[in-house]
Amino acid sequence: MDLDKIIIRKCRIEDIPQIVQIYNHYITNTTATFEQESVSQKEMESRFNHISSHYPYIVAVQNNTILGYAYAHLWKDKSAYSATLESTIYLSPLLHNRGIGTKLMTELILQCKNADIHSLIACITAENTGSRIFHEKLGFKPVSSFKEVGLKFGRLLDIVDYQLIIN
Repeated sequence: MDLDKIIIRKCRIEDIPQIVQIYNHYITNTTATFEQESVSQKEMESRFNHISSHYPYIVAVQNNTILGYAYAHLWKDKSAYSATLESTIYLSPLLHNRGIGTKLMTELILQCKNADIHSLIACITAENTGSRIFHEKLGFKPVSSFKEVGLKFGRLLDIVDYQLIIN
């Protein structure tokens, strides 16, 4: 895949149907998210409108196809945490390890840095070694872990928080 032909741009409302398709794959087939039920287009539009009105929300596009998306959102609600955001990234399931995620996250990190965000947190299911390695390659460091906090597919799963100081 030619990374030069992939465009990273701001997400638009018309991208939501493809984003729903990508995300619902992870809900129904993986432990990458602890969400239990597939998300409707209406629900994802609501989430998109809320997040994108305050924080970066970007997509990787090639030939009008969304290859993946990434966004940052509040890590905690209290104002004392306003300089720390949580990052989220999902790629079309067959497109891992091709550089698309790195291209997306590099842009997300840059946009957060330009918005004077100090720190990004990535909350990752402990068994998701691919995501853990990916974040480590981008400079994220493991900073906390929690045992058996998320129930998915009848199993209690651990999570690991990773942090990147950007400003």
